[in-house]
Amino acid sequence: MHYKKMAGTAAVFVLADQHANKPVERQGEIWSAQELHLDTTPAALTSKPSMASSLALEGLESYDPPRHGDVREVSALNASFVYIEAIRGWVELALDTESH
Repeated sequence: MHYKKMAGTAAVFVLADQHANKPVERQGEIWSAQELHLDTTPAALTSKPSMASSLALEGLESYDPPRHGDVREVSALNASFVYIEAIRGWVELALDTESH
């Protein structure tokens, strides 16, 4: 899997080859699952309430700090994101890896 950082965010990564039918802005550099430490994702994920947009994920730091393995759906993208503590960021889950 390859990922790109969402434009306008500090640490939200989307699948590089998804969302063709949605206006998703991605910054150019490509990241691998290994670089994003997806291998540290816990087997049991913790589902949290949905968010309207990927930008809302970053706002959580101040009122509901995320923990490693938290998962939130982002309705605007119809996708789920997992919080990875090692990068202090959110990474989109591939459909075949969602187990929450």
